[in-house]
Amino acid sequence: MVTSKNVGLAVPDWPTTFGYNMFLFPVSKWVGGILFEHTHRLIASAVGFLTIILASWLWSSESRRWVRNLGLVALAGVILQGILGGLRVTMLRDEIGIFHACVAQAFLALLVVIGLVTTNFWRSLEEIDINPKKLTPIRRLAIAITLAIYVQLALGATMRHQHRDLSILDFPTANGAWIPDTSATALAKINAWRDARGLSDVDAFQIWLQMTHRFVALLIGIGVIAFCSRVWRTAPQVAALKKLSVWWLVFLFGQLTLGAWTIWSDKAADIATAHVAVGAIMLCFGVSISAICWRISGRDSAPHCPDAPAGRPYHREQLA
Repeated sequence: MVTSKNVGLAVPDWPTTFGYNMFLFPVSKWVGGILFEHTHRLIASAVGFLTIILASWLWSSESRRWVRNLGLVALAGVILQGILGGLRVTMLRDEIGIFHACVAQAFLALLVVIGLVTTNFWRSLEEIDINPKKLTPIRRLAIAITLAIYVQLALGATMRHQHRDLSILDFPTANGAWIPDTSATALAKINAWRDARGLSDVDAFQIWLQMTHRFVALLIGIGVIAFCSRVWRTAPQVAALKKLSVWWLVFLFGQLTLGAWTIWSDKAADIATAHVAVGAIMLCFGVSISAICWRISGRDSAPHCPDAPAGRPYHREQLA
């Protein structure tokens, strides 16, 4: 919402807020854009403190070394994220804002993994009666879709942090055509039309950036539909994957609708923010699905425990 409303610099200083200690800034002054930016800082601080608790808790009580290490990575990530947020204010660089947005999504994905691997459900996955090799193609597809979603979120962050009007104002066409004309003559006509309506000028890069965003959305849509179909055909006994794949599909259609609505509404702040939020949810589903597939399909690759019953492999937790 901070970026959608273009109020990222409503508070011009950091780590203070108009010279106040961030946590002592008077509530009476939380008005306009300051409300969004200052609340953003306070929530970020809360996330940071909770991440310190999480990392400490994992390190003291978790027996799996790799899970403890995930906690340390999360702690490093939230520190980096806080520094990037501050540098975005003090250095006034949009590139830092884009990186800030990308690190946020990666941090969220990491928390999803930590949350998943510390559940009883994660431990119960080894009991599923299915040939792990059958899930290998599904796992690869899930990982590919998840990476595509992350790239899509990065593309969206790049467009948002240009702080400009939409480069393409119509959908599903692009400036009245399926493939936009970005020649010098066409751009001159487009910008003359935009100037007459008080809109910012655009260049070929901005137009093709938005077109790439649309194309990647199409690839993700095809991938999620294919994944859902394949899970129901190949792994019907894995109830978690079936449910998650259906919800992934539901959120896909919601996300496509919000993407179109963002254009039709001329990038209304609430619609654009909902679009970003649902994109993050789709990333979380992709990470969860990929982790579950990795857990099940990797069972047969672990070495065997000499003290365990014949054919029973070590758990990954034991190996760690």
